[in-house]
Amino acid sequence: MSKLFSNLMSWVDARFPATETYEYHMSKYYAPKNFNFWYFFGVLSMVVLVNQLLTGFWLTMMYSPTAEGAFDSIEYIMRDVEYGWLIRYMHSTGASAFFVVVYLHMFRGLLYGSYQKPRELVWLIGMAIYLCLMAEGFFGYLLPWGNMSYWGAQVILNLAGAIPVVGDALVTWVRGDYLLSGATLNRFFAIHVAVIPLILVGLVFMHLVALHHVGSNNPDGVDIKKLKDENGIPLDGVAFHPYYTVHDLVGIVVFLFIFSLVIFFFPDGGGYFLEKPNYDPANPLKTPEHIAPVWYYTPFYAILRAVPSKLGGVIAMGAAIAILFVLPWLDKSPVKSMRYKGWMSKVWLGIFVVSFISLGYLGVVPATPVSTLMSQIFTILYFLFFLLMPIYTSIETCKMPPKRVTGGNH
Repeated sequence: MSKLFSNLMSWVDARFPATETYEYHMSKYYAPKNFNFWYFFGVLSMVVLVNQLLTGFWLTMMYSPTAEGAFDSIEYIMRDVEYGWLIRYMHSTGASAFFVVVYLHMFRGLLYGSYQKPRELVWLIGMAIYLCLMAEGFFGYLLPWGNMSYWGAQVILNLAGAIPVVGDALVTWVRGDYLLSGATLNRFFAIHVAVIPLILVGLVFMHLVALHHVGSNNPDGVDIKKLKDENGIPLDGVAFHPYYTVHDLVGIVVFLFIFSLVIFFFPDGGGYFLEKPNYDPANPLKTPEHIAPVWYYTPFYAILRAVPSKLGGVIAMGAAIAILFVLPWLDKSPVKSMRYKGWMSKVWLGIFVVSFISLGYLGVVPATPVSTLMSQIFTILYFLFFLLMPIYTSIETCKMPPKRVTGGNH
């Protein structure tokens, strides 16, 4: 069997670089040996992506993308299809899980400077993935054709109407009709199940290739490629396989345990994953008491509401996302990791995290004068984290990073 397998692989390798690709990305890809808890969320993002693709593919077999049949097809899946409820909850809960692990993955990048040279392109591709996830979530949110889905999509689409000159025409073009209708639902379904997943998978592939080309960052921000043994192997690196493939299994098992608890006991997430109005079919004549997007959009929704002008709110919301793309060129610190940066970087990162979480909460609650004022304060702090970064990262005193990584002995 061993000889047969060897002969088969030789035949394949002569026609396709299977072994070479495996070695480059797995067995001969040397990652820093001091990865910690924060490095689980990259692989967990891949796990959730696979879950979303598989469960989404299954759901399309039973779903009817029409205004007359969409809501009823969801009810059919939930009530009549064997284990349909489980697949639907895996997909709906998976959407929230996706953003949880992606936000934590992005926080790790901020914490350890994974966006700095030579990983700028890794960060930019990652941000493109984040934009795709936001678009995927938005287009998928309308598909259940529940009342909150209907009115939430109505509110978000109308924001494009604030764009001067072309706004109204753009809204009509996106909807495919003068009102949200079956035409809108059908095109959102096509984009959600075909267009964006293809782009997303391509971007994830590019993200991994770019990462493995420059090498992974680590909690110390030390380049492990500088110190190698006589065989050219980094002294502070270990082969990704088998060390980290086995190591990541622990994180995957813990994550799946928590994920299963949510699916079986809290599938609606207290109304944050599946809102109560979405258990009613879409009704253009019945507006929900409080219209708000899903929780993972609420920080940007709070920024939108913090600006009195509709156009100004749209610009501020877009800028809050766009500014993340220029982050690699805003940080002027000579060190990567927050372990060795000065106190100002640490304070401002804390302010940013508090602001983002607070905006997320303020985007859920109804707008009041107090909540609007708080949204404005946290919006200013959110932007100041980025706008002041070139200043405080230039003037603060940093610690000298070690020449070799600390901890993580294998």
